[in-house]
Amino acid sequence: MKAVVLLSGGLDSSTILYKAQKDGYECYAISFDYQQRHRRELNSAVLVAQKAGVVKHQVVSFDLRQWGGSALTDDAIDLPQERSLDEMAKNIPVTYVPARNTIFLSFALSYAEAIAAQRVYIGVNALDYSGYPDCRPDYIQAMQEVFRLGTKQGREGEAINIVAPLINLKKTEIIELGNQLGVPWELTWSCYAGGNVACGVCDSCRLRLAAFAELGLVDPLAYSI
Repeated sequence: MKAVVLLSGGLDSSTILYKAQKDGYECYAISFDYQQRHRRELNSAVLVAQKAGVVKHQVVSFDLRQWGGSALTDDAIDLPQERSLDEMAKNIPVTYVPARNTIFLSFALSYAEAIAAQRVYIGVNALDYSGYPDCRPDYIQAMQEVFRLGTKQGREGEAINIVAPLINLKKTEIIELGNQLGVPWELTWSCYAGGNVACGVCDSCRLRLAAFAELGLVDPLAYSI
């Protein structure tokens, strides 16, 4: 059995890669260089894929800076820093990249159908304080229908399934699952800031650090704070 796994190199996507392997799938990882501010994450994606021993790792390149619209693709939009968890929960943040998961899932679907894979794994999480619209259960359900209707495999056989095992888990529960699966946290990357050392103050870093602290664990990643 084959699965395509969306792998950013972050905590969540690395966990689902190891989960897909635990589920018995041969894993074909796919990552995206969309000229994001934090392209450093791609280094981690390569290292995690190598460590996990995936069958193949594809890195697809395109440029979302052409139209921006996000703090991750437009340097004119400031990256939120030092926000509390309550502040993060109020609104969809400027780190939301317009339709990013729709783009990612479209590539993953094409790849999956081309190699006759049964599943596409994605590490979306609806409980993250960021509350991105393309990380919610109703979105995944709608995309599953696209997978069914928009492919030969879906029309003539059994549709490729989108699997989002983390969607209803807290960040602490994701870390606990990753610990059970043996995810190498030291190889992962969560920071949005774009440097070679994690900033510790962007939303993504603060969510990650808070979860490790809540569990009484030390995040093995180095931070500049």
